[in-house]
Amino acid sequence: MTSDKKILYISVSLLLAILLVPMFMPVSDGRYLAAALLLLAAIVLSLLLKRRAIPSMYNREVLLIVSVISALYLVLIYVIGLSFGFATSPFPLGFENFFKYVLPITLIIVSSEIIRRVVLAYGDILSSVLCYVALAFGEILIHSTLQGIYSFNSFMDFVGLYMLPAFVSALLYHYIAKRYGPLPNIVYRIATTLYFYVIYYVPNIPDALFAAVDIIIPILIFVFIDALYEKKRKRALKKEGPLGYVLAGIALLLMTSLVMIISCQFRFGALVIATESMAGEINKGDAIVYEQLDDQKITEGQVIVFTKNKLKIVHRVDEIEIINNETRYYTKGDANDDRDLGYITSADIDGVVLFKVAYVGYPTLWLREIVSNALK
Repeated sequence: MTSDKKILYISVSLLLAILLVPMFMPVSDGRYLAAALLLLAAIVLSLLLKRRAIPSMYNREVLLIVSVISALYLVLIYVIGLSFGFATSPFPLGFENFFKYVLPITLIIVSSEIIRRVVLAYGDILSSVLCYVALAFGEILIHSTLQGIYSFNSFMDFVGLYMLPAFVSALLYHYIAKRYGPLPNIVYRIATTLYFYVIYYVPNIPDALFAAVDIIIPILIFVFIDALYEKKRKRALKKEGPLGYVLAGIALLLMTSLVMIISCQFRFGALVIATESMAGEINKGDAIVYEQLDDQKITEGQVIVFTKNKLKIVHRVDEIEIINNETRYYTKGDANDDRDLGYITSADIDGVVLFKVAYVGYPTLWLREIVSNALK
């Protein structure tokens, strides 16, 4: 066994052992200790072990995709919040809370990814597994510890709310770090963790739903990136059939539709605007939130969402007339010169637009463009 391997085994084993200590401390103290231990380990490993993984040719593309997905994650969380309401953050950003929450969490994330990068560069299975478990504990310590858990039910809650999401996410982080470097993981983890401590209003979502999202999103990211780049690389070498394209299409559908699928299970829906037909009032790249049509009265001038030729359209009601006891709605895009062809009825109307959120739909449009170019 080489000296590097000995250092690797000893360091990772020691890190795993000492990270068990903060697991039994109060959350704030455990977070501080985890940040200090991981920072020290990152410095020591970086100085003692010099091997680095060979960067992939898709590093920049994956970084951009993960950045877009991070933005989509935040959109998803806030869209779900429409059904559960919002509350002021219990951790308002300030000097004290910066050092209590933001700084230690950032140190845990950045240090973990530096450690992961160094360890995975050696391609050793045992050290990779030990590193995986240790850094999953580090992820858990951002949010909770075992202190105060004295019953089987409370322990199972801890497993479902914190351990399972952490271990699923750590699989993704290992996968990305080995192939595309630490930066995509750092961007994703900071964006999807620190928003709760820096944004004044946060969604009042049940913890179980948060845990479900934190399990589903990493799985979808893995499927998406694997289909888009790993399968593409293999096709170039082995000239595979269209299976990779099918997987990429499925992953794209899942990723870009997740916000809409989940939100439409409730009273509200959301759509990203992809055209300029409503420019001025609602622009390309904006996201609109609408209330699904129930018994609301539609009036002239309202902006509605309706389905025509299997497409969802967001246009304004230009005129309403009743002919033979049938209410007909004539619609028009604000930026269009002419009305839409024909008319629609109540059966075609999905909902009434409540408000727009400017620019937040651009990540979806960018992601669509990235995938379109990658698959050419």
